[in-house]
Amino acid sequence: MIGEDRDHTIINYDDHAKINNMGTFKTYTLKICGTDIRLDNLTVENTAAPLGQAVALHVEGERAVFVNCRFLGNQDTVYTGKQNSRQYFENCTIEGTTDFIFGPSTVWFEKCTILCKRNSFITAASTPENIKYGYIFNRCNVILADSIHAVYLGRPWRAYAMTVFMNCQLPKGIVAIGWDNWRNAANEKTARYMEYNNTGEGADITGRTWSTVLTATQANEYTLQKVLGGYDNWNPTK
Repeated sequence: MIGEDRDHTIINYDDHAKINNMGTFKTYTLKICGTDIRLDNLTVENTAAPLGQAVALHVEGERAVFVNCRFLGNQDTVYTGKQNSRQYFENCTIEGTTDFIFGPSTVWFEKCTILCKRNSFITAASTPENIKYGYIFNRCNVILADSIHAVYLGRPWRAYAMTVFMNCQLPKGIVAIGWDNWRNAANEKTARYMEYNNTGEGADITGRTWSTVLTATQANEYTLQKVLGGYDNWNPTK
C-alpha cells in the first residue's frame, strides 16, 4: 500500500475502548494479519478523543514493513499483536500518550520519531520469556510535546518484556530511572530493559538503577540480521 504523500494520504477512524465496552483490541483503525504486507508514505490515525485505549495500527502479520509512515493516536497507538511476528518500521513517526507502542512481537524501529504527548510511558512490551528479541529502537529520535516533562521509556506489560534503545536521541524529560516496574518490584528481575550509546539530556544513565547499560561488545548482539533474520534470513531493507 503506497500513499502519494504521508501527510495527506490518511486512513482514519475513531473507535475507543469505552464505546459499547468494546475493549482495546477491537478499536483499531487498520488491522494487518497477512504475511509480507508493506506500507509506504501513509498515515494511519485513530482520531478518538483521549477517553480510553484507541489503536491506530494493529499488526499480527509476519514480515510486515512500514516505511515513511505516520501512526497517530493517544493511548495504545501501535499494537504489535502476535508473538513471533517480525515487523520493521523505518523513518516513521509514532505518537501517543500512554503505552503507545505495545505487544509481544519482535520489532525493529530504525530512524523513527517517537512523539510523547503525556507524562506517561512510551512502550509496554509483552515479550514472552522464550522469545529473545522484543523491541529494538535504533537511531530514533524521542521528542516530547510542550509541557511534557516526565516520560518513562517503558513498563512491562508482561514480566519478560524486552526493549532496547540504542544510538537514540533522548530528550530532557525522560525520568532519571528510565523505566517503570508497573507497580511490581518482581518485574525488575525479569524485564529485559537495555540502553546503549544514546545521546541527549535524557540519556544520562547515572539514575538507572535496575535496567542494563550495554557494553559495546554486548551491543553487537543487536543487529538487524540477528533480530529479524529468523529461519528465512529475512532482510526487510532489500
